Amino acid sequence: MDRRRLLTMLAAGTAATLLGTGEARADFPFDTGSSGIVPQIPGIPQILPPNFGPKTPIGPGTITALPGDGNHLALTIDDGASSETIRGFIDFARNTGARLTFFVTAYYPGWLDHRDVLRPLVDSGQIQLGNHTWDHPDLTRLSGGAIADQLNRCKDFLWNQYGVDGTPFYRPPYGRHNGAVDAVAADCGYTIPTMWYGTLNDTNKVINEDMLLDAARQWFRAQSIVIGHANRPTVTHIYDQLMDIVRERSLQLVTLNDVLAT
Repeated sequence: MDRRRLLTMLAAGTAATLLGTGEARADFPFDTGSSGIVPQIPGIPQILPPNFGPKTPIGPGTITALPGDGNHLALTIDDGASSETIRGFIDFARNTGARLTFFVTAYYPGWLDHRDVLRPLVDSGQIQLGNHTWDHPDLTRLSGGAIADQLNRCKDFLWNQYGVDGTPFYRPPYGRHNGAVDAVAADCGYTIPTMWYGTLNDTNKVINEDMLLDAARQWFRAQSIVIGHANRPTVTHIYDQLMDIVRERSLQLVTLNDVLAT
C-alpha cells in the first residue's frame, strides 16, 4: 500500500462508508489503547518540531501574516461543518506532528464528537483553538449585544469543553469586521482579529484535490497565515501532498501561540 493511500485511510477512514452515510465514523482503523493516542505508522514521515525561537511581541490590532523573518507557516482551519473532516485534521496532526490552529464555530457538533481525542492536543499546545463565533453570522450586521453573545457563547463552549477560551485571537466570519465589531470583541477579550494572507480556496462548493493543491503551492510561504476549512472531506485525501510542499520549502508549521507574544 503506498504512503498516500495509507494516510488517506488513516485520516478519512473508509471513504465509501463515510460519504455514503454522511455521518462521522464511530470507529478507528487502529487500536489506540487506553491512552487514546494513535501509534505512529511506519512510512508516514514525521515533521520535526519547529524551532520557535523568541516570540514576536504584538499588540492589539488585525494581523494578516506572521510578523518578522523566519520560515514559519500558520495553517488555520475554520468552521467545522464536517465532523469527518475535523477528525481527519486531528488524526493528521497526531500522526505527523503538524501544529494547527482551529478557529472554532462552536455550533457544529463535530467539536463535541471529537472532544476526547482533540483535548490532549489542545492541552499539549500542538493544536490551538480560536474563536470563530457561535454559528457564523456576519458580525457587521449585528447589534453590539448580539456580537458579544456570539463571541461569548463560543468562548464559554471552548472553556467548558477544552479548558481554553481562545483569547486574544478571533476570526470574524467571512472576514467581515469593522471598528465597532472589534471594539465589542476587545471587550470580550479578543483584541486580535486574525485574518490571512493565503487560502486553500476551499469555500467553493465544487472543490477537488488538484484545486486545493494548486492553492497550497501558491500560498504555502514563509510567515504566511493560510486559511482552510473543516467543511468538506476533500482535504483529507491530500494531507501527505500538503506536507510534501511544507517539507520541500523547509517550512515549519506553527500555531499562533508558538510564535506570537500577546
